[in-house]
Amino acid sequence: MNEQLHFADSGEAADLAAFLGRLVHYDRAAAVRLQAGGGALAVFGRPPSFEVLAIRTVRLAAPVASPLDLTVSAGELLESVDEAEARATVPGAVTGPPWTGVLPPRGGWQQLPGLPGPEAIRAAVAGAVAEFRARDEALPPQHRTRSERDRIGREIWSRTLGDTELPLRAAHAAQSLGFLRPIRSTVPAATTAAPGAPEPVALLASGSWLRLRTPYGSVATRRPGRNGGLGALQVRPV
Repeated sequence: MNEQLHFADSGEAADLAAFLGRLVHYDRAAAVRLQAGGGALAVFGRPPSFEVLAIRTVRLAAPVASPLDLTVSAGELLESVDEAEARATVPGAVTGPPWTGVLPPRGGWQQLPGLPGPEAIRAAVAGAVAEFRARDEALPPQHRTRSERDRIGREIWSRTLGDTELPLRAAHAAQSLGFLRPIRSTVPAATTAAPGAPEPVALLASGSWLRLRTPYGSVATRRPGRNGGLGALQVRPV
């Protein structure tokens, strides 16, 4: 019998379902890696074209009896989520793509300066999307090819955000996955107001990784010039 996951409340189940739904929207065959320990479940996914890892952490109603670590179908997990009952059934394991063995480190993260505020990040993403559309529409018909559009996209989304190394595509991914939406009232006030508390949106670094952290999830990517992207990394469990 497949293991049952019991979430802290229906809101946690709904947020997980929304995250999985967005992953499946980009890739119907999407896989996610699950890691559960203590009272939390971490769900890792890689939406196509963004070249980043997306991480959603879900609070559990009680600590899991034994650590859970496997790769499953995102669609099957989504179908099993019961928001009203705040639970889900863990599907059978699948052979995941190479990225599932290349997860960011669990510790050693330090906050970096230079990241714009949430509104400025959303504005930067919106401006980049508008620029891409304008440049695409300006292409002569004979040049409106997939390769030319990919070239324009790479140029725009490889730009860095603010005074940081973070590529704009990471912020685009966070926006598209719902991680950059305004903070809802159920998020503890300490997240935003307590002196010395982490900022609601922050840029962190650990080794060769960068992570854009928000109250709703994180997006991680390799730092520029350090094995560039995710595809060149060696697979190893974390």
